[in-house]
Amino acid sequence: MVRTFRQISGVSVHLARQKTQARRVRHDRNPIVPCRTVLSLFLALVGCSTLFGEHPERQVSLVNDVVPVLTKAGCNAGICHAKAGNGQNGFQLSLLGFEPKEDFEHLLKEGRGRRISLASPESSLMLQKATGEMPHGGGVRLQPDSEGYALLRNWIRQGASYDGDSAPKLVSIEIQPKRATIQPNGQLQIGALANYSDNSQRDITKLALYESNEKSMAEVSEFGLVRIMDIPGKVAVMVRYQGSVAVFNASVPQGAPVENVPPSNNFVDDLLFANLKELGIPPSPLCDDATFIRRAALDIAGRLPTLEEFQRLATSQDSNKRALYVDSLLQNPEYADYFANKWTAMLKNRRDDASDITSNFAFYSWVRDGLLANKPYDQMVRELLAATGTVMGNPPVAWYKRVKEPKQQLEDVAQLFLGVRMQCAQCHHHPFEKWSQDDYYSFAAFFSQVGRKPTSTRGEDMIFHKRGIAGFTNAKTGNLLKPTALGDAINSIAPDEDPRLKLADWMASPTNPFFAKTVVNRYWKHFFRRGLIDPEDDIRDTNPPTNPELLAALEKHFIESGFDLKELVRVIAKSNAYQLSSVPNDFNAADQQNYSRFYFRRLQAEVLLDAIDDLAGSQTEFPNLPTGTRAIGLPDNSYNNASPFLKVFGRPENESVCECERVQSSSLAQSLHLMNAGDIKAKLATANGRSERLSKSDKPLEERIQELYHVAFSREPSVQEMSFAMEYLVTPKAETVSKERFQDLIWALINTKEFLFNH
Repeated sequence: MVRTFRQISGVSVHLARQKTQARRVRHDRNPIVPCRTVLSLFLALVGCSTLFGEHPERQVSLVNDVVPVLTKAGCNAGICHAKAGNGQNGFQLSLLGFEPKEDFEHLLKEGRGRRISLASPESSLMLQKATGEMPHGGGVRLQPDSEGYALLRNWIRQGASYDGDSAPKLVSIEIQPKRATIQPNGQLQIGALANYSDNSQRDITKLALYESNEKSMAEVSEFGLVRIMDIPGKVAVMVRYQGSVAVFNASVPQGAPVENVPPSNNFVDDLLFANLKELGIPPSPLCDDATFIRRAALDIAGRLPTLEEFQRLATSQDSNKRALYVDSLLQNPEYADYFANKWTAMLKNRRDDASDITSNFAFYSWVRDGLLANKPYDQMVRELLAATGTVMGNPPVAWYKRVKEPKQQLEDVAQLFLGVRMQCAQCHHHPFEKWSQDDYYSFAAFFSQVGRKPTSTRGEDMIFHKRGIAGFTNAKTGNLLKPTALGDAINSIAPDEDPRLKLADWMASPTNPFFAKTVVNRYWKHFFRRGLIDPEDDIRDTNPPTNPELLAALEKHFIESGFDLKELVRVIAKSNAYQLSSVPNDFNAADQQNYSRFYFRRLQAEVLLDAIDDLAGSQTEFPNLPTGTRAIGLPDNSYNNASPFLKVFGRPENESVCECERVQSSSLAQSLHLMNAGDIKAKLATANGRSERLSKSDKPLEERIQELYHVAFSREPSVQEMSFAMEYLVTPKAETVSKERFQDLIWALINTKEFLFNH
């Protein structure tokens, strides 16, 4: 508080009297009385800053000053003193400072009080270790002349008090600017402001934390200087301060003229090509018919095109033949096989015991039949979430057999159907989102009344709704929380109402911000290798879409179609955006997120195994399944053990709702397996396989070679390829071509990148 002139004058008169008395004492009793005693008293009463015309030191807040400094320095990060358990070296802080009351207790009362020295702030252990004056495993975190050090020191000097109840609450943070266009290799300084409940505002640019969502496109310094690389597209920088986050969005234009854009088939093309024009990224031309037929068959039916399909499209003059082909694939049972394989993996349809076989087959059949009949997506999810009864009477009950605990149920439902990863919020506030522990346990409350009763079938329970008040206890606070949707209220639930039905109603609502968006983004990734939001199951404000207008349009179309999954596939596969060539032009080779060309990808394990069987004319036998069952139709994970090929090429074990469990990267083991594994050799030499049939065929050799290329690549062999094949197959002094030569040729085709990838 600034003192008035009268107050200062009064204190001066009082001190003058003390000085006169002190002189008398000095003469009478003690010849030495340090004059600094009087000066110290004067400075304490008046304040040194007041004497020199400066403002007094402001009150430092633990919540709004100290905790942000510790966060910025990394002290309360998960790898440092906020490590799960006992922190680091006996010093525990709450993760990212979300629990300042606990931090206050740890700072002042633990370690025999040595961390804070009120008498000598600079001697405080927390300051000496942070500056490196004392040995510190985390190294130097603060410089003595830094603003952060001054705040910590002043807080201690002022008494190191706790102000969690009285300090203004952080309401939001904002970025300046919120978005900008930055040229390649350019840079821009962004600022951050904090808004508080008392209507005050503070510059937090130096205290906020920054992180780029695409480090190959942009880097950001610790104080918010954004440096752009030379990759065009959209990039975001997450700015985090205490429990709030905000996003800076930057457009990085290529700047090339975009002229020869393919015509639009639907709104997907309109919005995607408009984005490319804005960024100045010319798209590749449309792919040829041979490439499209192979691409669409692999993505929709999970198999190579048949010879009949190839010949029909190759000779058709119908301008609408590609759209008609997409429709025919969606009517094929293999569409249901392929997408049932995708969904049952994410729904954890796994076999851990021989007794699981009944529920595995029943659950897979329920998913497959629903896809084949094109059951609305919201209806399938409702039947799954609210399933009651036994597996034989109601197959979706099998999901509750694999996912037993309410906490696991909420985490799987949130990630799979809402694109929200809630796992972190079980223990602490989500570091990149707004979800708290209360949000976590309130969502778990929807599953709190799921009852189980053993049946006469070993390993199988009957699932039912238990009457009672739905609620779940927050493990940390002990508060009983009622069912609450993410960021939305739910009407009161009567004891005889199943909370899961209320959850399903909320999820399928047209206004739900997650449900439809998540599935259209997931399917977009299926066809384009990368989601509009990537990862596809991490939807949050701090992970924005690369084309928000396109994502919103897909979401709207899906809802208006009645949650029609086949229609979602149609609108994507019939777009010219999906039909672009994978061959880059002079300007879009670096593009990895704007879909200016088709991003080729390796075939999945099951699809590749079936493709090898198709080309070799062989069959893979699977235990307890009819002869002719394809790998894309396997109901659970147990068949991985029966097929070394599926293991090597990364078929998932169905342990996670994340599609990242499936291995899509190449490896040395895969290359060696394709070159010389026993099962590959057996397929090539199978009795009455393609190599044997071609060696005995009376057709001209050119036609037999063409057949191999038609099956493998859905195209004609080039002149050079035909010449090489003819030269190898025709051996001197041989009346016929041996089947071993055809085996070698098929083996060579299998090992080409063109065969192993969808392009």
